[in-house]
Amino acid sequence: MSKSIPTAVTAPDSAPGRVTAAPPAPAPAKQRDAYFDNVKYAAIVLVAVGHAWEPLRDGSRSVSALYMLVYAFHMPAFIVVSGYFSRGFDGRPNHLKRLVTGLVVPYVVFETAYTLFTRWTDQDPDRPISLLDPLYLTWFLAALFLWRLTTPLWQRVRLPVPLALGVAMLATLSPSIGNDLDLQRILQFLPYFVLGLSLKPEHFRLVRRRAARIAAVPVFAGALVVAYWAVPRMTGSWFYHRDSAEELGAPGWYGVVMTPVLFGCSLLLVACFLAWVPGRRMWCTALGAGTLYGYLLHGFVAQASKYFGWYDPAWIHRPLGAVVVTVVAAGVVTLLCTPPVRRVLRFVVEPELRWLFRRDTAEPARERAALRG
Repeated sequence: MSKSIPTAVTAPDSAPGRVTAAPPAPAPAKQRDAYFDNVKYAAIVLVAVGHAWEPLRDGSRSVSALYMLVYAFHMPAFIVVSGYFSRGFDGRPNHLKRLVTGLVVPYVVFETAYTLFTRWTDQDPDRPISLLDPLYLTWFLAALFLWRLTTPLWQRVRLPVPLALGVAMLATLSPSIGNDLDLQRILQFLPYFVLGLSLKPEHFRLVRRRAARIAAVPVFAGALVVAYWAVPRMTGSWFYHRDSAEELGAPGWYGVVMTPVLFGCSLLLVACFLAWVPGRRMWCTALGAGTLYGYLLHGFVAQASKYFGWYDPAWIHRPLGAVVVTVVAAGVVTLLCTPPVRRVLRFVVEPELRWLFRRDTAEPARERAALRG
């Protein structure tokens, strides 16, 4: 490919014969990677489907096994990719602006909205609005805010992933960490984010090889068998990463052991999941840019489904009902990721807030795309 050469032009106010170079064209915004948009779309569908399966677990060991399997890797996958796209965060003014507009503002808006909404759906009119106690899905915004703030630190320490894993292990020992900003979950999911910071493009190319795709089939099949066996023997709450070992009814040392075991199992499943995601542009690729919308909005549908008794009919709890619930959940979250929804709600999910910031914090399109992933 030949290099672009600036064209020489004569300036209108220059002397005859004087030639000046045209200013270089601005660098184009970095094109989105279809593979990662596909990964984000597939992950958000699994998040929505997992929430839709929750009321179906009672009385169905098969649904419970699928639920446990999905929860073992869907949020870890989302967090690893979020870490990967946070590698460029270094605390510059435009990056801090993105923290406010892309995380803080949506957190305040949706924390308030979910509180008001669940006052109605849960019949709890006195539920307080507390920005320190994330409700339902909003914990991820608080987590991503704190993880990104600490990114420069993790990029400068030696052995960042083992260190973050040690932090997660110690967190399981302390039930006194409390619910402020869902800190227990932030600390226990931290190793996945730090791993994402440490990954390079070649690591993703490695898991996308044909051999990896083939190997993922028996791995997932075996994991499903193990999940089916574990349903009556183990609580799936370990995969929520929001409680200490003591709060889960286990001795403290158990959390220290379970944390690296679950980390290894989850990463194996994440690798298999990433191996299966296509890298070409597909009908759903463009939806990958709107996964935050799907994530934040589908919770209202999930809460309303319980209030309106959508799970009350007996047939919903049979195999056909589980299939219908899965398809509907996937369809709803897909709709919520579409451009029309994003255009309508951009002012609360991705507000510009130009009036709040000085001009010198303007964000280049290339960096904005990188941080959004």
